[in-house]
Amino acid sequence: MPVVLGVALGVSFLVPATPAAAHNELTGSNPRDGARVASAPARVELRFLAKPSPTTTKITITGPDNVVAGGTPAFDGSRVRVPFKPAAAGLYIVGYQLTSSDGHPVKGEVRFTLTAGTAADPSASPSAAASASPTGSPSAVGVPPAGPASATPGSSTASTVPAASEQSDSGGRWWIWALGGLLLLAALGAGLVFRRRRGAQ
Repeated sequence: MPVVLGVALGVSFLVPATPAAAHNELTGSNPRDGARVASAPARVELRFLAKPSPTTTKITITGPDNVVAGGTPAFDGSRVRVPFKPAAAGLYIVGYQLTSSDGHPVKGEVRFTLTAGTAADPSASPSAAASASPTGSPSAVGVPPAGPASATPGSSTASTVPAASEQSDSGGRWWIWALGGLLLLAALGAGLVFRRRRGAQ
């Protein structure tokens, strides 16, 4: 009788344990979920309770802007390693989906943040745009300030300058003619006075 009870008790413990052991789940990862890493790892590792099947296991790694950062997974017992191809610093999501031996689907994700990553495209970076702005704005570089001295011969400013010089030249000539006329009148007057005095003698 005690032997029968012992066997029955053992069977009662074994029966519910069978489906529990058949159900797979994630037990750990590297980097761990929620980690912040300064240097990018060469690969991401997922550890499961049971050995996952390569035919029913799917693992993806996506980074900032939904960039794919993973490669072909390698299976080693209950561990799965995926090559990591970092793009830029930011949040990376490791998504996994597999089927347990009991047919139950297992799905989840591991998130970690890369604090330093590969630089983005230089043509789209703010520093490149800032360095390109001086060469892209010729109006602000190498252009002399506008003023009367830089006016072209066809402009209105250039046309008024010769007119002013012509007026000053004509004014100077008028004084010369006036002075010459006065001198001529003085000479004629002196000649008349000299003739009168000579006739009176």
